[in-house]
Amino acid sequence: MKPTYSLIVLSIGGINLLLDAICFTLIYLGFSPKLSETTDSGSTRIDGIGELIKNSKFSIHDLSRMKSTKKGEISRFNMPFELGLDLGCKKFGSETQQSKLLLILDKEKYRYQEAISDLSGNDIGSHSDKPEYAVRETRNWIRKISNNSNLAGPTLIWKTYAEFEGDFKQEALLLGFSEEDILVMPKSEYFNFISNWIKSKT
Repeated sequence: MKPTYSLIVLSIGGINLLLDAICFTLIYLGFSPKLSETTDSGSTRIDGIGELIKNSKFSIHDLSRMKSTKKGEISRFNMPFELGLDLGCKKFGSETQQSKLLLILDKEKYRYQEAISDLSGNDIGSHSDKPEYAVRETRNWIRKISNNSNLAGPTLIWKTYAEFEGDFKQEALLLGFSEEDILVMPKSEYFNFISNWIKSKT
């Protein structure tokens, strides 16, 4: 059984295909991802995000949805804001927090410089809005930070994810979920499906 490592905070721009592929990759590689979903109606979203950032050694931030796509639409700043909080924690936090490791993703490798030039010099990954590329970027980052030479290759992980998605949808429908239910399923529940499926295959 694969060990479960420290928490990872995810800030992905509301794109389920990218988010689900990245989360599957993390769980497959032995991590336990946490999202900035409010679990207590009495707490604010920013409080939940702050707690996750404060307590997580590893973070993934995706900036691909910070640009408006329709005329009159305001750009989204949640993702760069959360990244700024995390970088601030790493810069000014405790000794442990200063050892935090971050993966920053965008649709194109240097596009972020148009909006956040202060990030120039950082190694930004790009996924071209393709989940299989997001899997590759995530897997290769885990390889760097873990120095684990025995990790499965990105193509294998992507194929395994595709197999899981087919089995997951079939199982969820049998359990009484509708197509719409599946789309809005809490991510913690989705993660349980992934973990149980991986255990059944090992």
